Amino acid sequence: MQLNKGYRNTYCLKFHLVLVTKDHCKVIDSEILERLHEIMAATCQKWRCKLESFSGDESHVYLRIDFPPDVQLSKLVNSLKTVSSRLIRKEFKACIDNFCKDAFWHGTYSIASCGEMSIEELKRYVEE
Repeated sequence: MQLNKGYRNTYCLKFHLVLVTKDHCKVIDSEILERLHEIMAATCQKWRCKLESFSGDESHVYLRIDFPPDVQLSKLVNSLKTVSSRLIRKEFKACIDNFCKDAFWHGTYSIASCGEMSIEELKRYVEE
């Protein structure tokens, strides 16, 4: 286990996040998935977090994020969803508007603390 160093602490905090498109629209293709990865990584960096792994399918994205103890997870998740939705809906307007007119992401999300669980293990868990 690799410990991160803060001002007055050391930590190893990670969580899995699963986001699903509004109404489970199967709108995420390889180009959108690649752009989502870029957006999520940049947003994490702004929050002093590290996007350790990222994958997705037609209607879901799976993230594993390393974060410092002073980051409020609900605010980070809200930022990830808001920023990515805004940019994806702007950059892929013609494709997205056919499926998701009012929102890109569903209002809910799944979050779980994790150790070294892989994205594949998380996908199996969510599917089951």
